[in-house]
Amino acid sequence: MNSTDRTPADLLRSALAADPARPLVTFYDDATGERVELSVATFANWVAKTANLLQGDLAAGPGDRLALLLPAHWQTAVWLIACSSVGVVAEVGGDPAAADLVVSGPDTLEEAAACSGERMALALRPLGGRFPQPPAGFADYAVEVPSQGDRFAPFAPVDPNAPALVVGGRELTGVQLVEQARTDALQHGLGPGSRLLSGLPYDHWEGLSAGLFAPLAAGGSVVLCRHLDRLSGGGLEKRRESERVTVTAL
Repeated sequence: MNSTDRTPADLLRSALAADPARPLVTFYDDATGERVELSVATFANWVAKTANLLQGDLAAGPGDRLALLLPAHWQTAVWLIACSSVGVVAEVGGDPAAADLVVSGPDTLEEAAACSGERMALALRPLGGRFPQPPAGFADYAVEVPSQGDRFAPFAPVDPNAPALVVGGRELTGVQLVEQARTDALQHGLGPGSRLLSGLPYDHWEGLSAGLFAPLAAGGSVVLCRHLDRLSGGGLEKRRESERVTVTAL
């Protein structure tokens, strides 16, 4: 990656310039049988649409706090980089009542309703499907995001030294996040073309790093697995082989 990258959004832009066709996020949900593979270009397109939704329809800007109540999922990864693109602080598992806006999965809607600002809900269904019945008081991400623009430009410059992420009581600026991701990538032995399989949750830095930021910083990719405990015997080893995994974080 480019040594001048100072935010997660910068890391994605460099990855897009280097090789847009390579895989970036391969997601498995072993409770539903879902498998989704997103190239750098496809992932970046989702990020651009989500950032436009965040900045435009949700009227969010630099310094706003977003309570992100989502599990380890490819759509969560999209929201993390979209927040970085706009300058919004992503508070993973944050208190909705203290946040400017909230993004919730289907299992945290009651908790998320405490937010007095904009509320967005994700069904987390295979292929990014909609809620069968839209949750009251929330906009459905799968309904709102498709019509958003495929290119994104922030209304205001994003300060890389401003807070970017809060997780597990730890606050990181964009610069600190990128530096830590690069350090973690070295510790994992990641490099260009590496494939890291992560079964870690996104509710702590280690899971976020292994499941997105470190592979992105290294020019590698992640095989992000949810509900790995549902795999049958030998299933994990088969997945490592079929996905050409080079590093595993469980």
